[in-house]
Amino acid sequence: MIEERFRRLRSRAPFWSLRLHDEKRELLAVRNDTVEPPRRSVDRGAMLTAIVEGGYGYCATSDLSVAGLQAALDRAGAWAEATRGRSVAAFDPASMPAPRGEYHSLSSKGPLAGKAEIHDLLLSECRSAKVGTRIVERVAMLELVEDERVYLTNTGGAVRQRFRFTLPRARVTANEGVQTQSRSFEHFHQGGLERVTDSGFVGSGARLARDALALLAARNCPKGTMDVLLMPDQMMLQIHESIGHPLELDRILGDERNYAGRSFVTPQMFGSYRYGSELLDVTYDPLPGELATFGFDDEGLASSKVFLIREGILETPLGGLLSQRRAGLRGTANSRATAWNRPPIDRMANLNIEPGTSSLEEMIASVRLGVLMRTNVSWSIDDSRNKFQFGCEWGELIEDGRVAGVVKNPNYRGVSATFWRSLRMVGNRDTFEVHGTLYCGKGEPNQIVPCGHASPACLFSGVEVFGGE
Repeated sequence: MIEERFRRLRSRAPFWSLRLHDEKRELLAVRNDTVEPPRRSVDRGAMLTAIVEGGYGYCATSDLSVAGLQAALDRAGAWAEATRGRSVAAFDPASMPAPRGEYHSLSSKGPLAGKAEIHDLLLSECRSAKVGTRIVERVAMLELVEDERVYLTNTGGAVRQRFRFTLPRARVTANEGVQTQSRSFEHFHQGGLERVTDSGFVGSGARLARDALALLAARNCPKGTMDVLLMPDQMMLQIHESIGHPLELDRILGDERNYAGRSFVTPQMFGSYRYGSELLDVTYDPLPGELATFGFDDEGLASSKVFLIREGILETPLGGLLSQRRAGLRGTANSRATAWNRPPIDRMANLNIEPGTSSLEEMIASVRLGVLMRTNVSWSIDDSRNKFQFGCEWGELIEDGRVAGVVKNPNYRGVSATFWRSLRMVGNRDTFEVHGTLYCGKGEPNQIVPCGHASPACLFSGVEVFGGE
């Protein structure tokens, strides 16, 4: 037991901790009716951290014996002493939390009993997408992840968290002449195999094929300034890039400038800056089953729902314990590490827009000219996380309050500092969906973490829209 080994460790530092990661992954995939070899990986190790008055050090190891852990702790302690008085933060070992608790992903066994049934389902979805010669690629896959994390401190802290992820994906590509269009499906949540059917994955192959063929025949997205109705799977990317990253407190404090860029947000904006219209309520929220839900972050802070933006006014940054102390601002439990050999840094977790009161029908009826967009396909944002340009797989033209047909290659651009103020209608609970992304990158060396984003459909006015010419 890692707890027993931890109790045998010794350090002169007043505070030290251990963070264990034990992750198992398996990817099952079918491409064009051919079962691909499964991909399996195991990643296990621990990070030892030591804090002295004014100093901080850490060292990671895959040697989980008592001797291996002690060697890592000794090196972490040496680094803590070396950084004493040289850090940008006044490290205080007495103020470090000693959390106790557990978290487990909500999960049941689900309807699929074994790998053979999973492969049968993937083959079925792949074959059902073969609806004609213009369909040139069909992919269906399922990734299974089990992740255990343990956080222990010499002051009595003990947290054990077990995560299970079932991650279905599919993509269908159609081609005719010089035109190629794809439709994809991703539905990332925590949970067991029940997520395969709950997500809508069953039946996705034929549905994506129909959409890809419809896009081949569709006219190009119009160009001009008009309304944009973003569905939840595109709102996910909009939230992530133009709210999540700008509000990361370490970025605001300058930590990412030489790599992933800074933020247009400053510490002085919190409490007064109008980020969006009065309809915009954004929360950091550990919703059950959402992709990045956890009980405690990787520095031991307990997670709870926090308003980041309330009625359009910026309230709280995405800052963990260290950044909160550096900035003197309230934050969230979002200090996260991608693996045992990376230190935790400020990361998005579950970042959601609260539902409004408008039905989808009411939003469409209010549009004189606009485009409904689904499923991100391209993104670009500047190094201040301010100016952006996003493209989607699927568009529907709206004219005089009615959907007037499918359009392809829909794109839009804007400026974060003003785009959210153009939000004029927010969908109700019926339009609300929970999504997530597996691939949020940040930090040096790079760290890739999953993030959850839930949102209703949202309608924006006066947006610059263009097609793919």
